[in-house]
This record gives sequence, C-alpha cells and structure tokens, in this order.
Amino acid sequence: MAAAFLAPAVARAGTSDIPALKDVFRDHFKIGMAVDPWVAVEPPARDILIKHASSITACEVMKPDPMGVAADIYSFGDADALVDFARSHGIAVRGHTLCWHKRASDWFFAGDPADAAYASRVQARLETYVVNVVSHFRGKVYAWDVVNEAAADSGADVGGGAYRDSRWHQVLGPDYIDIAFRAARAADPAVQLFLNDYGLEKPDKRQRFMTILDEKLKRGVPVDGVGHQLHLSIGSTTAADIEPALAAVEARGLVSHVTELDISVYGDPASCWDTPPAGCQPEILPGSAAYDAALKAQADMYRSLFDLFTAHKSVTSVTTWGVADDQTWLDAYPIMRKNYPLLFDAQGKPKPAFRAVADTTHPAE
Repeated sequence: MAAAFLAPAVARAGTSDIPALKDVFRDHFKIGMAVDPWVAVEPPARDILIKHASSITACEVMKPDPMGVAADIYSFGDADALVDFARSHGIAVRGHTLCWHKRASDWFFAGDPADAAYASRVQARLETYVVNVVSHFRGKVYAWDVVNEAAADSGADVGGGAYRDSRWHQVLGPDYIDIAFRAARAADPAVQLFLNDYGLEKPDKRQRFMTILDEKLKRGVPVDGVGHQLHLSIGSTTAADIEPALAAVEARGLVSHVTELDISVYGDPASCWDTPPAGCQPEILPGSAAYDAALKAQADMYRSLFDLFTAHKSVTSVTTWGVADDQTWLDAYPIMRKNYPLLFDAQGKPKPAFRAVADTTHPAE
C-alpha cells in the first residue's frame, strides 16, 4: 500500500475551523454520506452535509420499496426532496438501489409461475420500473447501484453457484442482472452503473462476485464499476484484506465506489450476528475507558482505510452509511445498543476518527 496521503493540518481543539472532507479529498474521490430527506434538513446532519459532503446517497427512499408502489405507480416525493436538497447545496447524488432481493415488492412477481408467459411478464415489469425510475432522475443522479447483493454468501446457494438464490434469480436466472443494467443504460446513457455487494474482502465471496462480474462483462453488460459495502467492526478487517477487492476491480478496467462504510465499536464474534444476542458485547458507555479505547481503535482503522482508498486511483467515491452517530442502523443491529460507527458524534462534533482521516500528519487522538 502506498504511503499515507497527507492532508491539510487540522485544528486540534475546536470544530469551526476543521477542513471540509470534500476539499481534503477533492483530488482523490467524492466524499459521500447516506441520509434520508427528513434527517438531511435537521441538525446535526444538515450542517455536516453542507460542509463536508460532495455526494449523497439515499438510505431508504430510492429503494424499489417504497418508491415503486405498484406497476407504473411511483412515490417520488421523498426522493425528489433529497435530490432537491443536494442540488441546492452543490452535492451530487448516488442512486440506491434499482434491483434488490430484500426490497422487491410482491407486485413485481404477481401471476402464476406455471404460466408460460410468467417470466416475460416479470422481466417486463423490471425493465419498465428501471427505465421509468432512471428516466425520472436523469441528469440529477450521477451513479446508480443497479443490482444490489447478487452474489451468494456461501457455495451452498444455487447448488454451489455464484448467484444468490433470490426471487429474481429464480424467475429470470442470471439474466436478471443483464436486464436491469441494459434498461438503466437505455434510460440514461451518461449515468454510471454499479454492481454493489458486501463481503468482497473475503476471498470466497469475492471469487463468486468476480465470477458474476466477468460473466456480465463478457456478455457486454454495461457495468461501469463495483460498489463495495464495508460494514466493518474494530479488529475484524484490515486494509490489507480489502485491497485485493479494489485490485481485482482495477484489473478489469472498472472504477470502485465505497458505498456503505461504517465501523462498529463492538468487536462481536460471528455468533452475535448469526444468533443474536449470543456473544454480543455489552453496551459501551461514553466516558468509559472502553469507549475511549474503542474510539482510538476505530480512528486507526478509518485512517488505514482512507490511506488505502487514496492509494487506488480507481476509487472515485467513498460514502459513509450515515452522517453522525445520532442516526445509525447499527443502534438496532444485530441487537439494540448504542453504537458509534461514524466520523461525527451524536452532536455533530468530529471524533478521533474524523481527525485521523482528515489529518494524517498527526496521530489519532
């Protein structure tokens, strides 16, 4: 990995004169944050976004559910509000996501699977949905996560194949990815199109994902880049684990977006995620020695990741999954407990992780 990227010096005491992250990394990649419109307009998120973000991703409001109410019926209001907020402050927008097994409404799959025309009807609904949504945001969204989480988590999925055994795959086979990408390209020839997934730092999952990606590229599917979900925990994953995934994408001539970055302060064993609350760590309280140690470890980890990202010119966007610690999905997953996974605390003040990322000329606090 290349030497650490040297950013402008950061004031150590206050917060008013800290540098804007979008300026620190202007020559490297967009700095993004995931947020929904009702959070974006309230403190502390609003001020953080305006100062630091050059990209915004919708957490929820651009997913097929809730945006696709029914066939040819759409609920664009919340998504439009977020786009309007972003554009009014000169912030670019990433679209997330057009096709995902977890948020595919039943109307996509309505009908009798035994009917000979069933698959063609499902395909038509998918194509129509993608075209209409991408067309609605044409010129306002610079990139789309077209298909989300297509790769199997284990070799047992789809008889040992690479694909997740989703409803999309069950009805349309591997071609559902082709269908979604080609529809998105037809609707907006200029937008960047991404295949987004998690766990690519793990060799087995990465191999399955790259098998899918290579198949699509060979077929001429218009994939512009790979989205890397990086929901990490302190002590669990290193930059060295992630680097092969970035290198594999580069080798295929594509760009990488880090689409969902956060670092949990809990170093839970796998049992906590597989069968919670088994093995889950007790809640860490602010002001405790455990809290201070966790924030230090988190800062060191964030710093090593951003060193990695700046070392790879193919990384053109890095998005944290959230804005500040007052709003994070990890407060409720895998169990209910307060988590602190982002660069800003619940009051919107920069944490040691922020200072480690923005100022690599000094050690993390």
